[in-house]
Amino acid sequence: MRTAYSVETVRAAERELMARLPEGALMQRAAAGLAAACADLLGRVYGRRVVLLVGSGDNGGDALYAGARLARRGAGVVALLLSAERTHAGGLAALRRAGGRVVPVASGDAGAGTDARASGFTAVEEAVLRADLVLDGIVGIGGKGGLRPEAARLAEVVAESGAAVVAVDLPSGVDADTGEVHGAAVRADLTVTFGTHKPGLLIDPAREYAGSVRLVDIGLGDVLPAEAELEALQHADVAALLPVPGAESDKYRRGVVGIAAGSARYPGAAVLAVSGALRGGAGAVRYVGPAGTAVLARFPETLVSDQGPQKAGRVQAWVVGPGAGDDAGTVAEVLEADVPVLIDADGLRLADLDAVRARGAATLMTPHAGEAAALLGVSREEVEGARLKRARELAGEYRATVLLKGSTTVVAGPAGRAVRVNATGTPWLATAGSGDVLSGLAGSLLASGLSALDAGSAAAYLHGLAGRFAADGAPAGAHDVAEAIAEAWRDVRS
Repeated sequence: MRTAYSVETVRAAERELMARLPEGALMQRAAAGLAAACADLLGRVYGRRVVLLVGSGDNGGDALYAGARLARRGAGVVALLLSAERTHAGGLAALRRAGGRVVPVASGDAGAGTDARASGFTAVEEAVLRADLVLDGIVGIGGKGGLRPEAARLAEVVAESGAAVVAVDLPSGVDADTGEVHGAAVRADLTVTFGTHKPGLLIDPAREYAGSVRLVDIGLGDVLPAEAELEALQHADVAALLPVPGAESDKYRRGVVGIAAGSARYPGAAVLAVSGALRGGAGAVRYVGPAGTAVLARFPETLVSDQGPQKAGRVQAWVVGPGAGDDAGTVAEVLEADVPVLIDADGLRLADLDAVRARGAATLMTPHAGEAAALLGVSREEVEGARLKRARELAGEYRATVLLKGSTTVVAGPAGRAVRVNATGTPWLATAGSGDVLSGLAGSLLASGLSALDAGSAAAYLHGLAGRFAADGAPAGAHDVAEAIAEAWRDVRS
């Protein structure tokens, strides 16, 4: 499992660790790992042109010390200083001793002892555009509110260059705690982060700016708390959650999931939700709704009823809402059930939200950004720009677990537990009916006994992986995704 910690937690851990170590040891550990990652990316260091974008904080110091290591291996290293008078003195001295050059970014910003003075942005642009590698050390994990003008202009020049871009700890201009991006930001090919992941590296939109992420161990693991702010499951974690039938299992012991979905207008939503549920580990699927004929034609093993949720028979979890149209009565009836309920699609629009808050059993809501925006009374852009914040708000507002769908799925529980994120998906999953498959899959995992947080997290992981297998670089329909769930399940278990 990958874990991420807030800036406040990371800084507290760094202070505790630095108190045990010789002065500067922590920065040297970070710089050594950073320089090694840069060397790996370059392949050959000798003769390569490396540009350091150096701010006034410790990230700038990390970049300078790493630049000094690369210079000693024969790279031509130029440090562009955004705040010459506040540059890390030790790192600057180390770079100069190694033969690196120093250029202030703003002509009026040159401090005493600088080796060259930029004429406007001309020298700076030339250095960046000729670079083989740019090392972004402008802003550290405490950066808030976007980049200042000189730094924003640098980010633009870097984007125009053909250089490989490596970010120090996280790309400058992204918010480490929230994953938000306000204005210009550096887009990295590789982010080398220290000690632990930061939430912004795992959540869009910031994740898009990070590129590949390489974690360098600097010893924080011994002092970080056991409970992380953010978690990202990996194969082994999901494998441990997936239900496996035992020798004494029967279809009822494995769990029965009820699907209340579909309408005369949208019968396909019912078929797709059932297709996901049948592949989610529950022993049986009960379907309630007007699309029974379509469901049985595709999946004759489904237990179909047209008598409403309360007369359908016993279930361990319900899925309600996909393609429901205007059937508010069925949604209300499902919400009265004393079993876990997943609410999706039309169900999110039709549900009495006071009834959702009042439920005693677990509730899992699975909105996309537009549905989340409607529930919160904000714009879709506000949700997409602050996915972590909005998922937490929804979970708190409705006392439910919220699975916010998107390029990175965010699963937030209502009780202050760590939030989980998932990035196994592919843009090819943005296709009609894909969310119905996910709902059925997650509902089946709920019925098998998983908590709402675990069911949502595992379903998002499998669904994303199935999307990759189904698409394999080409368009895929929702039914293809459902059929690939078994392959994803086997891949995780193996």
